[in-house]
Amino acid sequence: MVALPRVVIAAPGSGAGKTTVATGLMAALRQRGLQVSPHKVGPDYIDPGYHGLAAGRPGRNLDPVMVGECLVAPLLLHGARGCDIAVIEGVMGLFDGRGSTEEGSTAHVAHLLEAPVILVVDASSQSTSVAALVHGFMSYDEDLDVAGVILNRVATDRHEGMLRDALAGLVPVVGVLRRDAQVETPSRHLGLVPVAERAPEAVAAVERLGRIVTAAVDLDKVLEIASAAADLDASPWEPPTVDRGIRPVVAIAGGPAFTFAYAETSEALAAAGAEVVVVDPLRDEGLPEGTRALVLPGGFPEVYAEQLAANEAFLAAVRSHLDAGRPAYAECAGLLLLCKALDGTAMVGHVDAIATMTPRLTLGYRTVVAHSDTVVAAEGTVLVGHEFHRTTVDPRAGKRPAWQLQHDGSVEGFSEGEDVLASYVHLHPAGAPDLALRLVERAASCS
Repeated sequence: MVALPRVVIAAPGSGAGKTTVATGLMAALRQRGLQVSPHKVGPDYIDPGYHGLAAGRPGRNLDPVMVGECLVAPLLLHGARGCDIAVIEGVMGLFDGRGSTEEGSTAHVAHLLEAPVILVVDASSQSTSVAALVHGFMSYDEDLDVAGVILNRVATDRHEGMLRDALAGLVPVVGVLRRDAQVETPSRHLGLVPVAERAPEAVAAVERLGRIVTAAVDLDKVLEIASAAADLDASPWEPPTVDRGIRPVVAIAGGPAFTFAYAETSEALAAAGAEVVVVDPLRDEGLPEGTRALVLPGGFPEVYAEQLAANEAFLAAVRSHLDAGRPAYAECAGLLLLCKALDGTAMVGHVDAIATMTPRLTLGYRTVVAHSDTVVAAEGTVLVGHEFHRTTVDPRAGKRPAWQLQHDGSVEGFSEGEDVLASYVHLHPAGAPDLALRLVERAASCS
């Protein structure tokens, strides 16, 4: 049994201010001197960047769809080692999960973690009706502990008084935030703009959020709510560990164009025996010395297509790496980088496909089956991944596809045996434990 104070920040729906409140709360608690473990429900890659900036440690995801229910608490404890409190930001509305179910929802994760919930309510267009809204969420699932409410976008002292009167005796109001356009974060076609693209502006914004939450929220009450959580009957997640004698260098793309990577990915690669080195395709002119494998995660290469193309030395280094038969694993943005062109701009050209921006958002979980033995998984392995993009590639799959989609039997992505896999599907290393092991084993065998 492990004692860990924890609280889930949820909302009735998207746009209520969860990210603002959760990020500000993390910053405020850190400013108070606490070690804060930041977490996000679901496969989101952008919010955890703001969380990490606020907490001073990596933001992490908790996603029972991708990793399974049994690993949610262990992943929380893994990220929260040495911390005083864990703050978990929810996703969408409290009960919104996969499709029309609650699977993977904020409520699902709160139950798995036996964690109390603080509901963030956008009160900008209501007064007494706030009580009906909150009562509905509390009574919908009486086994869920909705322990407090934070009222957001409150107009005036009079407005605040009406809201407090309406909620009196129903649930504690632990904070009230006034309307403030300066705390909003800029968005783009896939959501918020990542932290890596906003520094140092993002640093100042997060520090401001911390000050706002400190002034507007009863932090002592939040700590009281979080401390009431029962001890967790779980042990911290540990990635599979291999001592290989040598540590092959595995380069993983980072920087502003490649921000969609789980913190556990680098940790799993290191545990599998790799020396993990981050490379920025926008600025570095080649791969790190001694690179034996390459990981290209998701991100926004479409925003930086011209800059990526201009870094001809880096693109040439990737081509040489692949031509030498060394392994690479590419997800979404990584796939686009390896294509012949992205929106008419020449890329690496190793994958015989053309990538194009579209107005259509492709978003959702994907249950995939390994079409053959690859650098990621053995043939027939079933995994759950996630897609999140506004681009398309033509063709959709190569002669040797990466995956077969379980829901319709279609194929997706590109693979080259034990060497290269490039696909739109994002995987979490805890839900795909063979990924790091197979990639590093292949890297260790390369000259």
